[in-house]
Amino acid sequence: MASRVTFIGAGNMASAIIGGLIDTGYPATAITATSPSDAFLAPIHERYGIRTNTDNAAAVRGADVVVLAVKPQVMREVCEGLRDTLQRQRPLIISVAAGIDAATLEAWLGEGLPLVRCMPNTPSLVGAGAAGLYATEAVDDHQRTLAATLLEAVGIVEWVSEEAQLDAVTAVSGSGPAYFFLMFEAMEEAGVKLGLPADTARRLALQTALGAARMAQQSEYPPEQLKRNVMSPGGTTERAIEALEQAGLRRSVLDAMEACAARAREMAEELGKR
Repeated sequence: MASRVTFIGAGNMASAIIGGLIDTGYPATAITATSPSDAFLAPIHERYGIRTNTDNAAAVRGADVVVLAVKPQVMREVCEGLRDTLQRQRPLIISVAAGIDAATLEAWLGEGLPLVRCMPNTPSLVGAGAAGLYATEAVDDHQRTLAATLLEAVGIVEWVSEEAQLDAVTAVSGSGPAYFFLMFEAMEEAGVKLGLPADTARRLALQTALGAARMAQQSEYPPEQLKRNVMSPGGTTERAIEALEQAGLRRSVLDAMEACAARAREMAEELGKR
């Protein structure tokens, strides 16, 4: 019998995970999603055939897993409204909200609940996500497997042993898609300046990124060697890589990711004080 899963919030990330679960054969009757608006819930009910409810407390009764998928700004209100019900029932809690640490969630939900924090990313919307997961000590092996199964419906999962490492996950994969979008944007602009039509430059850049990622995933060699395999001595690629290195690409990437991780820590402090 499938574990009963309730999503508190039915926005893009919840919808993506629900869609991924349905696509893998998870029974729709075991999934519930909530939102304050019936009108907002109607499309997701019609698309996936899941249960919906505008009453959070009613929706979590009997649930084995509760996925907190609301905006960070309303998380405290939502958690405190569910506190008594969840403390009685003690399901696995999975939070996909950025910037709210486990200690803060426990302060709002009450201590001792099995809690998994998840840092997903937007490619989850197309089934190509990458998520970092952290589990508190109250989470048992079965619940870890269950959490991983739910998130693997939309991509890959990597567990971290320390909650602080989720800030690094945010810097690598949580915010990472935007780094590549910026690169695509820059390559398209450069292609146009070199004489290509914009749509041609865009298609070539995107397909090249897709192909490079697929090669890196499937190859036995690390990215450094794959890069060298493309570079002929004195050739075009070598000249391009030298220009990127001289421009400080590695330093810029490190600076950006350090800034991202620092902001993640700041957000945790800010949200925890609310």
